[in-house]
Amino acid sequence: MKTQLRLYGSFTTIFGPALLGGLIASAPAQAGGVTAGTLIENTANASFDEAGGPRNITSNTVTVRVDELLDVTLASLNTGPVTARPGTAVLTFEITNQGNGPEAFRLLANPAVAGNDFDTTVQSVAIDSNGNGTYDEGVDAILAQPQTTPVLAPDARLTLFVLVTVPQNVADGKTSNVALSAEAVTGSGTAGTVFDDAGVDGGDAIVGMTGALANARGTLLSAVASVQLVKSVVLRDPFGGTGAVPGSVATFTIEARVSGTGNAKNLNVTDVIPAGTTYAPGTLKLDGSPLSDTADTDAGTASNASGIAVKLGDVSAGSTKSVTFNVTID
Repeated sequence: MKTQLRLYGSFTTIFGPALLGGLIASAPAQAGGVTAGTLIENTANASFDEAGGPRNITSNTVTVRVDELLDVTLASLNTGPVTARPGTAVLTFEITNQGNGPEAFRLLANPAVAGNDFDTTVQSVAIDSNGNGTYDEGVDAILAQPQTTPVLAPDARLTLFVLVTVPQNVADGKTSNVALSAEAVTGSGTAGTVFDDAGVDGGDAIVGMTGALANARGTLLSAVASVQLVKSVVLRDPFGGTGAVPGSVATFTIEARVSGTGNAKNLNVTDVIPAGTTYAPGTLKLDGSPLSDTADTDAGTASNASGIAVKLGDVSAGSTKSVTFNVTID
């Protein structure tokens, strides 16, 4: 009698849906492998000839439930130091659930990093609620204490914002690091640490290679722009000289010199018309270009009663803006 033996195996894998789809992006492949809670089933088959006829038999089915793997990565999304002035600054991070089961992560932002030129104060941590990668006040959800992410599906990514306050007395060009840590709510530890019955569907949760704990740093660079106003006058009298007599024309120049780094935002220059003089209509200029005296689309206004006003807008450090106007001595 000739016996023929064939063995077959079958595996069933269940992939859970991504959670919080509007907030969290999922990568195309699962870093954690087969989803936690999946039942891997295997039944062997044998076929053979006996007594002149074919027979088939099956083995018992072996079922293995996949345990939950706890892994996480955290990275700064800022391409370099974030330029910041005194006040609120925002650092951007991305957390990824590298495990194979749904997991939330506790966050802790630490602004007191060794080697800092100055330390900030952490205001809050927010999540990117609308998914545009930019912090939007009043839109992006602020995490309450203890600061914990929503439950992330396997391979889901979430953008985080750490809001800090830069002190008022910080000097220009100084740096400060803010460290952010993320720890699996189920637990962390050395790779292989087991949390009994803490995984999906009552299975175990096992710490992966990241220790279920990740750290990243964001860097701030203080940009303190300072402005110096320098005013000068050139006189031209009716006789071709430089005397200050009735009828002399005085040309005033105001230079706004911006130093430091960053921008001087919403910079405006104003001046009154000196007593004993009269503004010469049509003489207001910005960097040599004429401005109209009336309020319209250009940056300046001027009148004998109100003086001159020029809106320079945001002026970058290292720039100088020059405003000139004429008056006649009465």
